[in-house]
Parts: sequence; structure tokens; C-alpha cells
Amino acid sequence: MPLAVTDPRSNAADQIAHAVEVLGRATQRIAVFQAIYHGKKRVKSVNELATATGLDRIRVLQEGKRLADNQIVKQVRAAGITAYEKDPFYSAQKAKILRLVRDPAAFANFPTKTRPRVTLPKDIRIRVPRAIVRVRLVTIEDVDSFAKVTRVRVEPGEANPLPEARFKRGVARILGEEGRFTDWGGEKNDLYTTRVRISSRRCHAAFAFKGPGTKGTLTPKQMGKNGDQIQRLFSSSARVFFVQYWGQIAESVLEQMEEFAKAKSVATGETIYFGVIDAHDSNRLFQAYKAAFRR
Repeated sequence: MPLAVTDPRSNAADQIAHAVEVLGRATQRIAVFQAIYHGKKRVKSVNELATATGLDRIRVLQEGKRLADNQIVKQVRAAGITAYEKDPFYSAQKAKILRLVRDPAAFANFPTKTRPRVTLPKDIRIRVPRAIVRVRLVTIEDVDSFAKVTRVRVEPGEANPLPEARFKRGVARILGEEGRFTDWGGEKNDLYTTRVRISSRRCHAAFAFKGPGTKGTLTPKQMGKNGDQIQRLFSSSARVFFVQYWGQIAESVLEQMEEFAKAKSVATGETIYFGVIDAHDSNRLFQAYKAAFRR
């Protein structure tokens, strides 16, 4: 007699979590899983699944093998071709599995034997003494390296946005930074330098630049593919952090920067500086240091 793929009496929650993790966000794998477990038919051939999902046979075989290798279905032969057989346990739990796949937050709170839910008393508070949290919101006027902007006045709305790469090169030239900074998808920052001066002190600084390609008011969600660019920026080994954008910057960007600055200050014991350079201030920098922004 064939052995059952799963033992539903031993660790049901762990098996459900296992299925959710295998399915993940793979839409084609989820489609194959749904097609196998749809309806009353116990065994379905690759051809039937290809018709039901709209996928080609090769893709169905690939995703079916992934499910079979993880014991979520059983791979069999039917009428001489590959087919997949339902597992009774996963058949009964199909709706719950798909619900958790669609709701990552609910899955994060789904308790299992290996990942039990721990409930802490509501009255627990972790307090950090204010004395060890030292953060300071700064503007370009506070940066000694940008001293010329104090002598430049421009009218709001006069900004002529520069391409991101050109503006970044200009800022690097102002700071006397001769390094090369090539963008790639996982970088912590767009420009890292040790040549920023604040209150006559030289500081390590990290900049994130958003070019004219970004439209509308800049929010944290627009920063990075996963909305985590501010978090990555503050993982840089720096004390000064700036976000620059040729447009309006939402208050939520500053709020998020402040929270990461506080955490950085607690971790390092140092004063952390943070600020934004919006369209108006970007234009002031350009007007004050035009030579630096030449192609």
C-alpha cells in the first residue's frame, strides 16, 4: 500500500505552513496547485492542468515537480503520461493554505510547533533614555560644504531638474569626492563620502538621489523597489543622511528618516544628522555651484 504523503495527526499547522512557504508568491505554482485541488477528481494529467491553467506543459511539469518534491502532491502516471494526485490532508486544507498565501500578515502570525505564537503582556514597555538619543534635523544651510547656497536666492518653482547621475556627480564635485559611484539594485546609498563638514567637523555622509523619472510627491513607498531605500540608506556607516528629489518631499519621508536616525544614534552613541533636499534646495545648490554640475 502506498504511504500517505503527509501525517495530518502529527503536525497539521506545520504542514500548512510548509505548503504556504513552498507556494510563496509564485503565481504559476499557485495556479497549478489550485488546478490540481479543484473539483472532485483525484488525479489530473499534465495535459488537463495545462488546459486549466493556460500554462504550457513544460511549465506545468516544472511546477508540478516542485510540489511533488515537497510532498504537497503525489506524482503518478495516468494513461501513460505524467499526472498529479491530491493529498487528502492538503485537499481538506486548500482554502486555508490559499488564504494564508494571499495574506502574508496573517501567515506571519500563524502559530506552528516550530514557530509558536508568543503573547507578551500588554503593559511591557521598553524605554530608551532620551539622553542617549541624539538626532538633529539639518538643511543644506547647516552643511559647511554647501556654504555658497547662503548667498543664492531663487524663486520657488524655477527649478530645472537635472538627470540623477549628473546631479550626483555635481554634489560629489562640490564635496571634492573623486570616487566613482555606480548605481545597482541593492546599493545602500547613491553617494557615500567622508568629506561633508557640519559645524566645522568632517563627517561620513550618505545620500539618496531621486531623479526626474520619479513623479509627484516623494513618499517612502516610491523609494526603492520594495520601499526600503531609507532603511538601506541608514544601514550605511555614516552620521549624516540626506534624501534629494526634484520635487516635493512628503513629511512621511522625514518621519521615517527620524526614526532610523534615532535607532542609529542608540546603536552608535553618536549624534546623527538627517535632512532632505527638495526641488527648491536642489536648484539653490545648482545655482550656487554651476561649474560643478557641468556635464
